[in-house]
Amino acid sequence: AAAAGGAGQEKQLAPTLLSFFIYNPKLGPKEGEEEKKILFYHPNEVEKNEKIRNVGLCEAIVQFTRTFSPTKPAKSLHTQKNRQFFHEPEENFWMVMVVRNPIIEKHKDGKPVYEYQEEELLDKVYSSVLQQCYSMYKLFNGTFLKAMEDGGVKVLKERLEKFFHRYLQTLHLQSCDLLDVFCGISFFPLDKMTYLKIQSFINRMEESLNIVKYTAFLYNDQLIWSGLEQDDMRILYKYLTTSLFPRHMEPELAGRDSPIRAEMPGNLQHYGRFLTGPLNLNDPEAKCRFPKIFVNTDDTYEELHLIVYKAMSAAVCFMIDASIPPTLEFCRKLDSIVGPQLTVLASDICEQYNINKRISGAEKEPQFKFIYFNHMNLAEKSTIHMRKTPSVSLASVHPDLMKILGDINSDFSRVDEDEEIIVKAMSDYWVVGKKSDQRELYVILNQKNANLIEVNEEVKKLCATQFNNIFFLD
Repeated sequence: AAAAGGAGQEKQLAPTLLSFFIYNPKLGPKEGEEEKKILFYHPNEVEKNEKIRNVGLCEAIVQFTRTFSPTKPAKSLHTQKNRQFFHEPEENFWMVMVVRNPIIEKHKDGKPVYEYQEEELLDKVYSSVLQQCYSMYKLFNGTFLKAMEDGGVKVLKERLEKFFHRYLQTLHLQSCDLLDVFCGISFFPLDKMTYLKIQSFINRMEESLNIVKYTAFLYNDQLIWSGLEQDDMRILYKYLTTSLFPRHMEPELAGRDSPIRAEMPGNLQHYGRFLTGPLNLNDPEAKCRFPKIFVNTDDTYEELHLIVYKAMSAAVCFMIDASIPPTLEFCRKLDSIVGPQLTVLASDICEQYNINKRISGAEKEPQFKFIYFNHMNLAEKSTIHMRKTPSVSLASVHPDLMKILGDINSDFSRVDEDEEIIVKAMSDYWVVGKKSDQRELYVILNQKNANLIEVNEEVKKLCATQFNNIFFLD
């Protein structure tokens, strides 16, 4: 909306990625060899000398801050125009992400004037984003060191280029918030009977498909069961829900989701299909290629093929030893065993879920929105975020409120005790943060004339209804 007279025209420019690079100071120790340190640099078209200068600057900052805190190297550097984040995921391998601060563009005498918002970005949020860049690389490629062992600097550079060229395009820095810090998993609420059905389904499948090492089961993009280590599952979950599943949504919405083998006599209608792997099982030339993932990289280093198979809203991930190439024969067997059973199971879950929803009463738009996170099982629940679309997670509250949540979280991480913080935010809003024994709850209340006591009562009510008082026994 253009303001009258044009004087008050303000444009907000979101934070953007200025550069992202990975270097190892040990690779080009001599003068004149600085370029050898650089393993990956985005944007690639930057002039060579500028790359060298920027890497040199980061090295200097890290060395300089080491003198003050030898054990904890620099995490971030704040300047007027941007913020730099540093991460050393493996010894001597440094990842750096430079983010431009958000800008307010004003017009003075017809000329644009830029004001950099230096305090807007939350360090913890973007440091977490940088750490996830590494975790995601490692899920599909293994460690940097592994690449060096497989073929030296050349192989590492190729892998970094191939992976980050695509991955950096998926970083939506303007919509990063507290959920990126938690990188949690949303669990699907289930009754015991249905849970046991899923458990026995997984046991049957692992028995009949004996090369399966691990299984994970999701419904509606939420996790029900996983045989993986927590940290591996956390990053695999992020990949599935923000990248793989959204890519496969479009054809389903177009109504292509009719039973695939309805015409066979006596066969259950069966909606199963591979999200990774062969597109058409009837094609004898079909390629059975599956993405490789690396798990337990800290100790055993397992290399697996990731098979993701879906029927209606249920998806199951089978992980098999990468040394066994899956054949078309195996894929067909999997399809014929898993497809019909998963179809039945998916409709069971759906039915049960709807019954439970009816019993618990229609969800009214509550007066509060909340984010809950449990550090023990990584469970995350947010009523603040509408479902993630492939490109952004849409928070339904004002960015200023999201920033307050991030600030409260930073305060929590500085102390070990349980605590509670209540903030009176914008005119109508209260923000409450509670931390209790590995669990964190953030509530945003929209109550114009409430006072502290009333706010406290509301939050107690929320805990009683939503969390059956697992929380905060006053």
